[in-house]
Amino acid sequence: MSMDAAEPLRQPDAPVTQSVGRLVVGCGYLGMRVAERWLATGSRVWAVTRNAQRAAQLAAAGIEPIIADVTDAAGYNDLPTVATVFWAVGFDRAGAASYHDVHVGGLGRLLDSLPKKPRVIMSSSTGVWADEDGQTVNEKTPTHPTREAGQVLLAAESVLRCHRLGPGVVLRFAGLYGPDRLPRLTELKAGKPVPVDPNSWLNLIHVDDAAQIVCAVSDHKSIDGFVPRPLYVVSDGVPVRRRDWYGLLAALTGSPPPAWDTQAPRSRGTDKRVDPSLLFGDFSLTLQYPDSLYGIKSIIG
Repeated sequence: MSMDAAEPLRQPDAPVTQSVGRLVVGCGYLGMRVAERWLATGSRVWAVTRNAQRAAQLAAAGIEPIIADVTDAAGYNDLPTVATVFWAVGFDRAGAASYHDVHVGGLGRLLDSLPKKPRVIMSSSTGVWADEDGQTVNEKTPTHPTREAGQVLLAAESVLRCHRLGPGVVLRFAGLYGPDRLPRLTELKAGKPVPVDPNSWLNLIHVDDAAQIVCAVSDHKSIDGFVPRPLYVVSDGVPVRRRDWYGLLAALTGSPPPAWDTQAPRSRGTDKRVDPSLLFGDFSLTLQYPDSLYGIKSIIG
């Protein structure tokens, strides 16, 4: 799978100086940080949530809640007119809806209900690639997902690209980490074998840097007719061997040295190196956490 690319964008974005309408669908670990950054620029921010308690928490933070279920088109009645929509919906495994209905059907229903054409940014995943045997992947690398999650996200990307409001901007994030989210920490603390190859590559991006990237894409103004491209892969650009990352995580948390189960079926953790050069060439970005080994040291200290 490949995307046609426009000429790269080299100029920095101007700061937001007036109130702009934004909508976050999926105001969770990443979406909440994006919403908070938009609020800090003076934007008016709405967020879709199914939960009344969560709606109260959003309202207390200055975010205007919209109580709706992404699997029900009726919940999208009277959406506000906004400049930007960030789709960052996770999957509730305890819910009744299927992965496909949430991500493919839900995104389609949202796009059909939006009153005007905003810039739509979709949070996707580098999981749309399968095990690439340690090879480098970028926006032009063909996708052959073997897991349902990757297949569904690829289908959702197509929904946005082909919709009348498309193509939008798809951000294929590597693994998010940050406070309260350190991959495999529970297993490490319990001394359980990690079901991965310790020599395989791990690609990550700190959640605060991920939020910065979403905001950079959302706020970029057209320069000489060029706008953000329809697809970017997103990571900190420094792949690490899993043995190094989990070994450091175990040492910093006082956990037993990691044990490995290379024969166990892997639910995640395929072997590839993510190359975000296109993103960093198009935008003026300075990461707060330039690599994940530095990042976990800053979190655990």
